[in-house]
Parts: sequence; structure tokens; C-alpha cells
Amino acid sequence: MMLSNLSLAQSSSFSISGTISDNETNETIPFAYIHLEELNRTAVSNIDGVFQIKNIPSGTYTLTTHRIGYRTQSQKVLLSDNDIELDIKLNVSVLSSEAIEVVGKGENLTGSGLEHASKNIFGSDLRRNLGSTLSETLTNLPGFDQRSNGAAPGRPVIRGLGDERVMILQDGINSGDVSSQSADHSVTIDPVSATEIEVARGPAALAYGSNAIGGVINVVKNQVQTTLPSQLTGTLSLNGQTVNTGLSSALNLSFPVGSFAIQADINGRYGLNTDTPKGEIRNSFYETTNDAIGISWIRPWGYTGVSSSIYFSNYGIPPDPNGHPDGVDIQLRKYQYDTRSEVLINKSFLKVIEFDASFKDYNHKEIEGENDNGEPVVGTEFDLLTTNFNIRAKHNNFGVLNNGSFGISAEFEDYVVIGAGTPPSNNFKIGAYIIEESDFGALHLEAGARFDYSKTSTNERGLFYEIGARNGSVDSTFYKNRNFSALSGSFSVIYDLGKGFSIGSTVLRSFRAPSLEELYSEGPHLASYSFEIGNPDLEPERAWAKEIFIGYQNRIVNANAAVFHNGFDNYLYARNTGQPNIQRADLLNYQFEGTEAQLFGFETSAEVQLSETLVTDFSVSYTIGQLDITDENGGNKGTRPLPQIPPFKAKASIKYAKDGFEAGTRFTFAAEQDRTGEFENPTDSYFLTDLFAQYRFNTKKLLHTISFNVNNLLNEEYYNHLSRIKDLRPEPGRNFTILYRIYF
Repeated sequence: MMLSNLSLAQSSSFSISGTISDNETNETIPFAYIHLEELNRTAVSNIDGVFQIKNIPSGTYTLTTHRIGYRTQSQKVLLSDNDIELDIKLNVSVLSSEAIEVVGKGENLTGSGLEHASKNIFGSDLRRNLGSTLSETLTNLPGFDQRSNGAAPGRPVIRGLGDERVMILQDGINSGDVSSQSADHSVTIDPVSATEIEVARGPAALAYGSNAIGGVINVVKNQVQTTLPSQLTGTLSLNGQTVNTGLSSALNLSFPVGSFAIQADINGRYGLNTDTPKGEIRNSFYETTNDAIGISWIRPWGYTGVSSSIYFSNYGIPPDPNGHPDGVDIQLRKYQYDTRSEVLINKSFLKVIEFDASFKDYNHKEIEGENDNGEPVVGTEFDLLTTNFNIRAKHNNFGVLNNGSFGISAEFEDYVVIGAGTPPSNNFKIGAYIIEESDFGALHLEAGARFDYSKTSTNERGLFYEIGARNGSVDSTFYKNRNFSALSGSFSVIYDLGKGFSIGSTVLRSFRAPSLEELYSEGPHLASYSFEIGNPDLEPERAWAKEIFIGYQNRIVNANAAVFHNGFDNYLYARNTGQPNIQRADLLNYQFEGTEAQLFGFETSAEVQLSETLVTDFSVSYTIGQLDITDENGGNKGTRPLPQIPPFKAKASIKYAKDGFEAGTRFTFAAEQDRTGEFENPTDSYFLTDLFAQYRFNTKKLLHTISFNVNNLLNEEYYNHLSRIKDLRPEPGRNFTILYRIYF
């Protein structure tokens, strides 16, 4: 039966090919990035501007074409009886991006791309903002900040939400690290070799979990190719910066071997201690490599492929007299093995079935100096094995429903912490979801629902239970096995007002089971300067997320604005009790607990073309976070600011662009943050000035791009409110960076 279905699928798969050229000069455009969004098929035009995408089932799709220096173009294509050949004309543009979709209008998050993501970062934007971490690369987007603890460990924060509330994916697969647990743990995804970075919110996030109330971030590398490349293509990148004598390089290759597509990525980063206006930050070095190879078998019925990757990193956590006066060194490694497959279905209802599986073996050791024999002393060691399975199906138009999807996902975590009282534990999660959309003229509706079941278990008591957790708010006498289940959902509506205006709203009901760390952590964690105490009696985190947004776009203006409110029935966080631990008097107790909380605010951004060569843009974002305070009898005693909430920020830039060259300046203002949590210190306001320049040119069969940035031009002393070391050290000083990238 399966062979019969595959045979039918072969006879009904089609291809899209064509030529991409300049609308004014008619010259062909090489190295353009073509993306068939609904199926995540990608291609790159060759030196003659020619491209081809094969193995496409019948249906209606969105074909997006992006090229540096040109306006991104999206168009609907219909495949029904024959292959399609297109003549795509691109218009020169000095605008760096287009609002192809507005916030919340996420559709199907499948394959290694989040289709109709609310924000795509690629091309000149990606190179101009490229940092040593994923969070540093995204920090210039409105509403984005980064939690940090030195140079290497940084994690994105969106509208004041971070950690478990922001999902970080690579090619649509969970990163499998413990970066959400603590500020000293780094994200094991390197943005240097990313094709693009996608950010999505709304019903689409339910395809990957019910906890991403902050959003989903997907780093697209396409390590398992979905389309057979016509020839060898790739990029070579070299990057350097002065603030820490940092160097990095990356090589990415894609090439065909018969019916097989090979993808290879090699990259490495190196940096010494970071300089600041008050001297260097001791023990802030990093050494990182992230390498991968993938092979996929491309057939008329679809594709199947595997990939393997490694992530090795050694980095330092700066010293803290209240934690470890000499700092802590982290030795991190992760091995990852993925498989992905897609089968085209020749049925009136189903379009395609996709399957992926992933296994991650993660370990990191926190080195706290040397013993008398000169051997490293491991204070804490984290071992995490993560296994993921996902199967999803996409369907064709069915009644009033357009291109919906449904699927099942499962995850198993096996977690061991050595060197603290935290017992070995494991977590099994399974979820089923459905996401649908409909269009009624100018009205677009989208809805999603997801049911999740989670089981966490451990059979051991912690070493420090009597003197640690009992000193907190835990009433249990034994660690408990816990079961959680809940239904989540989201609804989004967008209305095209005409003349470039659109308005919409999204409502999301989220669910997050307590993590293994929140339930069972129990012991000293010197790298984060804390004694962490879990609570096995925690209830799940539930929240209502609401936002209203409006957008406007024409050929010279791209503007968006949104107001939002996130109301938590039970907000889980590690509260600084201000009390020294009985066992470790040099560390304060951080007790995990839940309380009612609200985060609300607004963000707005606009990009305006002032002339044929000048562009200006600005953004403003502000988030207020507060939690409810209750007395011993359960009565409400008012509110208190949540800790680690970013201050009001405003950013603006002006850019000159002409004939492959662009240059400009960017300004950032952050207000004082005096709405601080318990035992949290305020931070002063600051004003930063940056410079940037880029140049691109062609030579025979190559496209060259050179990017030059100066960050913190005036060497301003300033402090990031989300930095774990903000009370001791400022942020980096003046930094010159240069990035050279070749496309071939």
C-alpha cells in the first residue's frame, strides 16, 4: 500500500524553476535566496540567476525571493497540472526589510523553517547585527534584550520573558541544552552560519509546545537539505573584533551527489577577556566550535535524511566575591543526531506527512580551580540526554479551512546533576496539536489548540534536603513524582484595512509544567552565585497573553506597533530570599516559587525611505513586570516589581545606501530601571552610538560582502539590567568588528 501511495505521489509532484533579474537593467541576479514557505523548500540562484525547486505536490504556495540590495518579493503560485517556469523581477531597495507578515500572523511551523514568521532576519541585517551569541545578534530588534553573565552565556529575552518561556530551535528542533535554567549556561546554537533567523508568536508556536508565551526563535541552517542543489554552493565567513581580540570563521557547503544532497558546516570562535571602560572583565574568555554534516536522499516522493553535529565550548564566568572570587570555567560539549523525512501524499485532503527525530547528549562541567596536584576541581556537572520525536501532516484546502496542520510531538529528558543535592530525574512529555486558518476576503483568521501531558519523576532524596530545601518554603518530606496535563489554545485575527494598513489581535492561553530544575534543584551553584532550592510541590504555570497590533506598509514606509498584556495565574521564578544558606553562608538562597504576575507594555518600529539613498528607522519598547504579594493568610498585600525586567528603550538609525555600499549610524537610549525586584539593584540610564558600513561586489562566480561596525563608539560606561554581574562590571567598551563573507 505504501509503495502504491509513493508511486502516485511521484506522478503528481512538480517543480518550480525560473530566472531572477533586475527589473530596471534586466541583468540576471545571482545568489538570490528563494523560499517556498509552506513546504520549506529553498534554493539559491546560480551565477546566471537560474533556480529550480523540485518535488512539490499540487497546491497553492507562497514563493519568497530575497536578495541583498533588493526588495523582498512574495507571490502566490498554483501547481495543479504542470511544472511552472517563472521570470522573477526584483526592484532595487535601500530598505533593509519588509513587513511581509505582522506580529502574530504565524501559520504552520514545520520543516526547518517557521512559515510566515513574524520577523525574518537575513542578508545585510543579519551581518550588521551579527554577535558572538544568538541573543547579541537579536538584541537590536524592538522588544528584544539579552540575559548575560559574561561574554559567552547569553539568552534572548522577549518583552521581559525569557528562559523556558522563549523556545530556541535550530532547523525547527529544540536546542537540547540547559541554557534556560541559569544565567551561566550558554545557548548551544551559533548564529554565524545561519541562513536566516526567524521569530514567530501566536497560534504557530503551539506546534512546538504550549510554553512559548514569549515567542519561538528558529535559527535556519538547513542541515538536512529538502531540495537537491544544482551545483556546489556555499559561504565562507571571517570575522574579527577588538574588544576581546576575538576571531571567528565559518565554512558552509551544499552540493549534489547523484540523488543525494550533502550539507557541511564548520565554524569556530575564539575570544580573550572582554575590555570595558573600567578595565577588562576577568575570566570572560570563550573558545567554541559548532560543526555539522548532513545527507539527504531527494526523490519525487519527498526526501529522507540524517545529520550529525558537535558543539564544544570552553568559557569563563567572571569572579564574584559573593560566589567564587576567582571565577568559574565551563567545559561544555554536545553531540546531536537528527533524522528528518517527508512523504508527499496524493490524496484530496492530505498534502504531505513529515517526521523528524533527534537525540542530544549534553554535558557541561563547572571547574572551580585546581587541587594541590594541579588537577581541575569540578564543582558541579550537568548531564542531559534529550530525545525528540515529531510527526506532522499538512492538508489542502478543506471547506473554509486553508492549509492547516496537525501533529504529535514527544520528548524524553534524562537529567543528572553531580556535585549538588539535586537527585537524578527524568521528564516525559507528549503533546498533540492542530493549527488551522481561514480567509474571508480581507479578514484572516487563525486558531490553534494543543493538549500536553508531562510526567516528572525521581526516587532519591537530595544530599542537602534537611539543611537546604527545608529552610525554604517546601513542606514535602520526600521528592515527588509529578504528573501534569492541560489544554492550551490561541486565536489570531488580522484585517486588511486597505491602502497599506492592517490591524489584528492575538490571544494565547499558555501552559508550562515546572521544569526539572524548578522541582528538584537543591545545592550550591557557584557559577550563578546562588544556592538554588527547588520545590516539588509547584503547580504548573498558566497565563493569558493578549496583544493588539497595527501595521502600515508602502514602497517607502514600513511601520508596526503593538500593545500587549501577559497575565500569569502562577508565574514560576527563583526568588532571591536575601538569606545566606546554612550550609554555604557565602551564597544566598534562591527559592523557586509561583505567584500571580503581570507583564504588559508596548513596542513600535518604523523604517522610512527619505530619498533614493537615505533610510531612517526607529523603535521604542517598554515592559512593566509586577507580581502579587500575599500575606500568610493568603490575602493580597499589593504588588512588587518583577526582577530582571528590561528598562524603556529607544533606538534609531540613519543609513546611506548606493550601488552595493551602505553606511550609517545607530543610537540607543535606555532609561534608568528603578522598578527592581526584591534585593535587586537599579541601573542608570545610558546612551550609545554605533557606526556601521557594508559593501558588496561580484567577481566572476563569487559574491563578496564586507561589513564593518563600531559598537559603543564613545566608550560609554553602562550596565545591562539583565546582566547577572551588573553590580560588579559594566558592559563592553568600544569595539571594532569586521566581517568578510563570500558566496559561491
